[in-house]
Amino acid sequence: MSTKWRKAKVALGLNLCMYVPGTHDDFSPSLDADGRFSDASTVSPVAGKSDSDHSTATSQIPSSSGLRFSKVGSRSSKKTCAICLRTMKPGHGHALFTAECSHAFHFHCIASNVKHGNQVCPVCRAKWKEIPVQGPSSDLIHRKARINSVDWPQDDAWMTVLRRLPTVRMDSPRQIPSIFHSSEPSVFNDDEPLDPQPELLEKNSPAKDAENSYAETLEIKTYPEFSVLPSSACHENFTALIHLKAMFTRMSTNNTTLPISNQTQCAPVDLVTVLDVSGSMAGTKLALLKRAMGFVIQNLGPSDRLSVIAFSSTARRLFNLRRMSDSGRQQAIQAVNSLISSGGTNIAEGLRKGAKVLEERKEKNSVCSIILLSDGQDTYTVTGPSGANPKPDYQSLLPSSINGGMGCQIPVHTFGFGVDHDAASMHSISEASGGTFSFIEAEDVIQDAFAQCIGGLLSVVVQNLSVGVDCLHPGVHINSIKSGSYKSCLSSDGRGGSIEVGDLYADEGRDFLVSINVPTGHAGEKTALLKVGCVYRDPISKEVVNLKAQEVTIQRSENVGGCVVSIEVDRQRNRLQAAEAMAEARGLAERGDLGGAVSVLENHRRVLSESVAAWAGDQLCIALDAELKEMKERMASRRVYEASGRAYVLSGLSSHSWQRATARGDSTESTSLVHAYQTPSMVNMLARSQTMPLGGPSPSPPIRPGRAFLPSPQPR
Repeated sequence: MSTKWRKAKVALGLNLCMYVPGTHDDFSPSLDADGRFSDASTVSPVAGKSDSDHSTATSQIPSSSGLRFSKVGSRSSKKTCAICLRTMKPGHGHALFTAECSHAFHFHCIASNVKHGNQVCPVCRAKWKEIPVQGPSSDLIHRKARINSVDWPQDDAWMTVLRRLPTVRMDSPRQIPSIFHSSEPSVFNDDEPLDPQPELLEKNSPAKDAENSYAETLEIKTYPEFSVLPSSACHENFTALIHLKAMFTRMSTNNTTLPISNQTQCAPVDLVTVLDVSGSMAGTKLALLKRAMGFVIQNLGPSDRLSVIAFSSTARRLFNLRRMSDSGRQQAIQAVNSLISSGGTNIAEGLRKGAKVLEERKEKNSVCSIILLSDGQDTYTVTGPSGANPKPDYQSLLPSSINGGMGCQIPVHTFGFGVDHDAASMHSISEASGGTFSFIEAEDVIQDAFAQCIGGLLSVVVQNLSVGVDCLHPGVHINSIKSGSYKSCLSSDGRGGSIEVGDLYADEGRDFLVSINVPTGHAGEKTALLKVGCVYRDPISKEVVNLKAQEVTIQRSENVGGCVVSIEVDRQRNRLQAAEAMAEARGLAERGDLGGAVSVLENHRRVLSESVAAWAGDQLCIALDAELKEMKERMASRRVYEASGRAYVLSGLSSHSWQRATARGDSTESTSLVHAYQTPSMVNMLARSQTMPLGGPSPSPPIRPGRAFLPSPQPR
């Protein structure tokens, strides 16, 4: 009996592990033949060792967890799965998983084991810091994953460095990561001084030469719904379009104008990332988050400053706001590398710390923003529905300083990570602060979502933009201004109005519809209806710029044939009506009427297809139709809507209300139809994320055309 038991123990690999305190050498990355970092001990679906590697000698094999393993018996243990006791052989149709302690299992066996809460090795009881997690459910609609969530590239230098978690003694109990126990100052006024000579050219761009001069302007164009109206009739609810675009161009010596969205002067940024490291972020999610943060750190310039807040049950500032010089990047990577997951989800405390960093800084860059990522629901602050308040109180998550309490609004760009996050709360936070909400459905595209966001933040060319609208004809009155989430107001007499737009990225546009009443006129006369002016702040020169006002005019005639509506006006009316249909469908879905929601979306697709812009083959109409179709599919059942439909719809509403790109579904893919509002700077940064080897040099990426559906035809 003892002989059989001994053979069984050998077959299962029992009592072959002993704990040895980790040393620095255990964690030193080695270089492979190509000069890149390699890490043989990281998670892999296949062991990758030949039989010759499994010697019967008693030498010790180091592992990244501080364990050393005897090679005795490893050959037989790697042939048998300790869970199902069946043979493990590569090429037999079963993926294999090799743990940090070197024990191997069928991937489906150990993934099921972990899913039920077991995060220790079934053989040696070693506690794992990285666990096998099944990829997102196969029923996610149209998922396009670029990175396999299990089989990461082993020669990816960033992934190799960022996956190395600090060694923690297995016999030392801890409930909250040590980063939350370290001391931090009571006042965050220890920010690193600004760059005395801030770089004026975008990262990795050619130096400015004497033959080129730079000029930036904000372009204003106006379009009446109809260019000609009958002189004998008044027209109620006549629509005028205000089109704004942050034109950023390079003027050469021969007065030719070249777009340089990838070579612009850009304002330096103060960026605070507020990252969820609760227990649900363990394993794959945390590793992918570290990789995405590595990309952000790599693409910030020496004049940009970064601070990182980590939160779970409580929140902690990992490092002060500091410039991303070479040393700053190195320190930032080390801080991100220290992240480990544990505890609950206290979003409010994370935001409070993030706002505190920006409130108490001694010096300020021109642009500031917060990026918030979470995969769960706040378990500390949000009060649930009650009799007096039928909806959760999401406003309690926002510090007052973020929503204008400092005299200026701090935009919070929120990212819902995976299918278990609270989309309603993340959307509420972004809407109240002036930021956007992105839905990261496939966890492995988190880097692309971050890339699109910082591509915009690093290209701000207009700040504090305010638009003024005044009536010119004495008989004209303004009925309404359709401005989405942007604050607008009308004078009491209806003769004037304004829109607070805020910041614009390079080559980014905004469109607003103004509804007015037009009185009768005289045949042959040209009637001036409105005057539109803009005031903004240049983030580089700090100067306030007043643009020359543009007028909205129409021609009056006795005999008017078939009036042709302006395609520009019709395009934007389609966008607004589509957003209204999305909001209506979402309201029905939340009340449980999925059939009614689907009917609303389908009806508006039909209305959209009959519009003038759609008949003209307008690209925005095509994109809106694709988006409405996708939303309809994500409302097919309550399960699908709860898993992804709500987040997809809210991210779409965020994008349309702010007229700014958000990530949702496959919207960051170049083949996707749902990519409205992307600027060339965003597309450029996405190209870096999707094509540049993170462990290698940082060449200038190829220039790709912008995908924002914001054409600039000549006014009529």
